[in-house]
Amino acid sequence: MLDFFIGHYAYWFVFILMAIGLYGMTVKNNLVKKLIGMTIFQVSIILFFVAAANKWGATVPVADRANGPIDPTRFINPLPHTLMLTAIVVGVATLGVALALVIAIFKRYRTLDENLLLEEMRKEDDTE
Repeated sequence: MLDFFIGHYAYWFVFILMAIGLYGMTVKNNLVKKLIGMTIFQVSIILFFVAAANKWGATVPVADRANGPIDPTRFINPLPHTLMLTAIVVGVATLGVALALVIAIFKRYRTLDENLLLEEMRKEDDTE
């Protein structure tokens, strides 16, 4: 049983990061802290896919006939790694847009606390 936990340490690390990110998104009231939680959650998902696509003793999928017959079990599938590069770019773009929105919210309402922000927005709706 201990070998199972030690052998899957990457997945336990991903699970802990995912829990931290989910905690940050759901429990924290500050919008910047929520964005930090979202980023941690995104990173945990990317690490999960990269860890799942890795194989011990495997190499990049470049066929070299000088090494003898091609054994497909010796190669790593490059598709998950490529997709995660795309996910990193999308995550950075999402974070940039979210930070720009947080700056606009702060300039208008002078707060980043979710509860105070919702209260101010309700007051604004009532006056209209």
